[in-house]
Amino acid sequence: MKPHTDEPGSVDGGWWPWSTDPATEFPPLITAMAALGLPVQRFSYDLDAWDAVRLGLTVHGTVVRMEGFRTTRPHTVAPVGPDRVRTRLLVIPPATPGDAARAAMRAAAHTGSTATVEDVLEWNTVAARRAGTAALPGRRTVERGRRREMLLYEDEVAS
Repeated sequence: MKPHTDEPGSVDGGWWPWSTDPATEFPPLITAMAALGLPVQRFSYDLDAWDAVRLGLTVHGTVVRMEGFRTTRPHTVAPVGPDRVRTRLLVIPPATPGDAARAAMRAAAHTGSTATVEDVLEWNTVAARRAGTAALPGRRTVERGRRREMLLYEDEVAS
């Protein structure tokens, strides 16, 4: 994550989910955002990139409104908090190899970067495809030993 920015085309951080199931993937992200002091009341996502989900998910006793749109940029999600504060996150497709995924997340969280989602994916050789599609031929779909948590990078994290 990086400090919130209003630069056009930029994102505030990166996220590497395990699947395209919102009911499984969104609650841990919402919990992690709250732990960072960024409570989530609504959650915007691209309808074509994610499986179907109810209009509201209950996360730790709070109902978070799910807002799927076809106009939302692919490979992004936007948790929205109080006072309509929106955090834009780059979504790394689940089947992305570990090194490429971590590099893309670091690039997305780089302070001062106004790179677009497409730029970050291209620069880090992450295929811009529907998040749940299979990995490219010859690539593993899940990195062995990968922890199930949101990875947070600071500007100075070494590769």
